[in-house]
Amino acid sequence: MKGWAPIGLTVAALAAVPLFTSSNVVLNFLVMALLIALVGQGWNLLGGYGGQYSFGHSAFFGTGAYVTAILQMRYGVNAWVGFCIGIAAGALVGAAIGALSFRSGLKGSYFALVTLAFAEVLRIVASVAPVTGAGVGTLIKLDLRPEVFQFQSRAPFYWIILGLVAVSLILVRLIEGSRFGAYLVAVRENEDAAAALGVDAMRVKLGAMTISAAITAAGGGFYAQYFLFVDAGIAYGPWISVEALLAPIIGGIGTVFGPLLGALVVKTLGELTKLVTGDAPGLDLVIYGGVLVLVIAFAPRGIAGLIADLRGFFKPSLAAAKPNPDRGHG
Repeated sequence: MKGWAPIGLTVAALAAVPLFTSSNVVLNFLVMALLIALVGQGWNLLGGYGGQYSFGHSAFFGTGAYVTAILQMRYGVNAWVGFCIGIAAGALVGAAIGALSFRSGLKGSYFALVTLAFAEVLRIVASVAPVTGAGVGTLIKLDLRPEVFQFQSRAPFYWIILGLVAVSLILVRLIEGSRFGAYLVAVRENEDAAAALGVDAMRVKLGAMTISAAITAAGGGFYAQYFLFVDAGIAYGPWISVEALLAPIIGGIGTVFGPLLGALVVKTLGELTKLVTGDAPGLDLVIYGGVLVLVIAFAPRGIAGLIADLRGFFKPSLAAAKPNPDRGHG
């Protein structure tokens, strides 16, 4: 119960935000932060727990976004159904890329570069394929009805993305305490030793890749419905891959809450940068890079690790400060 209480309290606190403010600025900021947290959680499962660093999670994000939009606009599929199919399509792409990469024995930087290459190939294909709208992109028709995944205000979108983040938190927490999670960490620490003990490393990594891709594709599908537009640069661009790995690394790689903490920090820094310097192209990436260097240098376990260290530092002091009821009764 102790491990689940923080998830319940965090989700409940965030769910109450629209009850206190209807500001579109605040809600839009939180929606985007939660979107990055969701995609970051997908990356975290594969990279944080499994040790398989990917530079191309935009491949799954873009697949989820495009499948959702194309099914809805070209084939008349209900938006909610298209959203679910988009998640499945993203998982399928993840399984395919994982099977090709892991069967070839790719690890470390080679695996990272291959995922980046797959994302770039998909971006190029999407920028010329007629089904995606080529360079023009795909525009989803405005129809403000809940049955087509569109709403009059941002609050329902906020609760939906929060629900998706909550599901990802629960899923990762379940995996963390499962045998599959133990196998995943074993593969991360020493794949050869894990294989020698009977762990099917290929199957474990492929399972993590598929689940990771599905979570990321859910973020892509939500993005398409939230902004009602998707093109190759948005769907398969490097921006989402960068933020997907920044969030868990800054927040705490290989932890349940790391991506959420990191996403809030990343988006806050981005907004502060815009307020102070205006919309200077590329400056946000410079800030992100600087923060990443500082985190790696001074807090290698991220914000979550820093919080844990502070808790461990103050716990003995608090315990010593408590009055001893037995004292004075000798």
